[in-house]
Amino acid sequence: MVFKPQSFYGQDVNIADLKANPDAAVETRVAEALARAADLDAANISVTAVGSQIVLQGTVAFPEEVAIAGDIASRVAGVVEVENLVSTASNDNTRPD
Repeated sequence: MVFKPQSFYGQDVNIADLKANPDAAVETRVAEALARAADLDAANISVTAVGSQIVLQGTVAFPEEVAIAGDIASRVAGVVEVENLVSTASNDNTRPD
């Protein structure tokens, strides 16, 4: 097993900074929850926290993923409000059956 240094979108993660900045901690928890979701490709979603409000921005492939992203973010501890600005990359995408 190979252990790589912790990073978030290519940037080093400083655990002390997360503990000192509660917004960053909530932001990280939401980003991790989105990344772990099996029914969502969150690679193009950015997460910004302002206090207990989370702002999601970016694009997903399927319309269903917009609602899934908002739902996941709203269930993370410390999140009170979610502003979901995620859109679909193309309006004619439908998820295959």
